[in-house]
Amino acid sequence: MSEQQRSPKTRGYEMRKRAEDVGRTRQRIVEAAVHLHGTAGPASTSIAAIAEHAGVTRLTVYRHFPDEAALFEACSGHWLSLQKPPRPEEWGAIENPHERLTAGLADIYRFYRAGEQMLTLVNRDQHAVPERIREHRAQTTRQYVEVLANAWPKTDDTLLPAVIGHASAFSTWRSLCREQGLTDQEAVEVMVTLVEAVGVNS
Repeated sequence: MSEQQRSPKTRGYEMRKRAEDVGRTRQRIVEAAVHLHGTAGPASTSIAAIAEHAGVTRLTVYRHFPDEAALFEACSGHWLSLQKPPRPEEWGAIENPHERLTAGLADIYRFYRAGEQMLTLVNRDQHAVPERIREHRAQTTRQYVEVLANAWPKTDDTLLPAVIGHASAFSTWRSLCREQGLTDQEAVEVMVTLVEAVGVNS
């Protein structure tokens, strides 16, 4: 059937099908990248490996994601969509600094435990993560610290935010809960005690 003989309905169906095929291919690539980042780590994940896992060519990967940062952004977005990220807007509504800190760290540590494998590999391979992805993660961490620190009386001291930043870091959770064997709740209590000691003396 020539292009002239096709009805608008037929052409519309074919265009929708092509768009769906493109969308499915893109999703396979993203899922392949997430799988490899979460099992081998970003530094060991090549475009060729992603293409092979997704069942496409390297050229197809580049057609959907012209640079590494675009692929990382799609991969990160998809992975986060499967998680339950911390909700600083919820702890920010708590006025009492002790209660806000306890709720915030519990929420953050819950997220760390659920996403431990991916977070461990991504943190290990920071050098392989595009700069704008690293900066976005750093901004998210700064937001956590700012929300938790704002509950305390205003002070010019930088010590309190620094200790809260330490308490909310993935490396701190991993040290306390994996290396030292604490539960999430025990780790939260230890860090709250530390922050409060600093807050009282600030």
